[in-house]
Amino acid sequence: MSRRPNVLLITLDQFRGDCLSCAGHPVVRTPHLDALAARSVRFARHHSQATPCAPGRASLYTGMYQFNHRVVGNGTPLDDRFDNVARLARRAGYDPTLFGYTDQSVDPRTTTAGDDPRLSSYEGVLPGFAVGLHLPTHHEPWRRWLMEQGYDDPGDGVQALATESDRPAEHGVSTYLTDRVIEWLEQRDDPWFAHVSYLRPHPPYAAAGHWAAHYDPETVGEPVPPADDRHPLHALILDIPEAAAPADPAALRHLRAQYFGMVSDVDSQVGRLLDALERLGHGDDTVIVLTADHGEQLGDHGLVQKVGWFEESHHVVGMVRHPHLGAAHGSVVDAFTENVDMLPTLAEVMSIDVPPQ
Repeated sequence: MSRRPNVLLITLDQFRGDCLSCAGHPVVRTPHLDALAARSVRFARHHSQATPCAPGRASLYTGMYQFNHRVVGNGTPLDDRFDNVARLARRAGYDPTLFGYTDQSVDPRTTTAGDDPRLSSYEGVLPGFAVGLHLPTHHEPWRRWLMEQGYDDPGDGVQALATESDRPAEHGVSTYLTDRVIEWLEQRDDPWFAHVSYLRPHPPYAAAGHWAAHYDPETVGEPVPPADDRHPLHALILDIPEAAAPADPAALRHLRAQYFGMVSDVDSQVGRLLDALERLGHGDDTVIVLTADHGEQLGDHGLVQKVGWFEESHHVVGMVRHPHLGAAHGSVVDAFTENVDMLPTLAEVMSIDVPPQ
């Protein structure tokens, strides 16, 4: 590698660490992630630090545990004094560019007016990133693009996502994001740093196009049932409608099938990105880090989404590919690993000091 490597940081939202066919999942098929794993180091017991999105991402982006960065929920400001992966990349000479979202609330001490719109949103951009495409909850760029393709107004961002199954996968949000990244890559010459942040496989549980029918609900397996002697906090969470799994078995099977369909959809998009890197001549000089901000209960223990302390909420996918460290390609680390280690790993990749934090 004769020049600084390109760096591609990919995050998948709510992607469980066991939902890979190369990890032995009995149902899910992820051929493109499997192919990446064969050219990477895969972390079989990789974990995020916290849920929901903002705390988990704060740990990933800063390399800090939650009790230090103190982002305790969506909307908690991230202290601007902390270093982060985008600022590291800038010091290393890159123009780090975001595609998707980072879900970080602005430090109010950096604003100058009480009506600053950033104070009313938890979906701010991590300081240091240039924005190639911002896709927070409203997904406005994708919604406008859908209407340009002749669709009626799909409603707000959540409604547009909830009806993804009604449109071809080629018009899904994951495809739209990937298209924009590939267009950007086609214009790159100097070493680049891109953070590609996919929403899926996040609720609403509606896979795009043909992926909605990719898995038969009768074959998606049974979740881990809740224990009879459950902890009082577990019992409390089960009473939260948004966190409780559907009581109807058919509805739960449908939910699981849609989640697996979204997994295969983002798998196909990662495959498109990898193909584009090869086509554009970047395959031999791009370091790839792939992980997720947190996991998904998927009906296990009677829960969906990511509330709780269970393994399913925190065990996530994790891979690092360095094209010039071929001896490690295809290896699997079975030891416990964590997202807080991704930032110091990237610092070493970019040949800059690991932040004292």
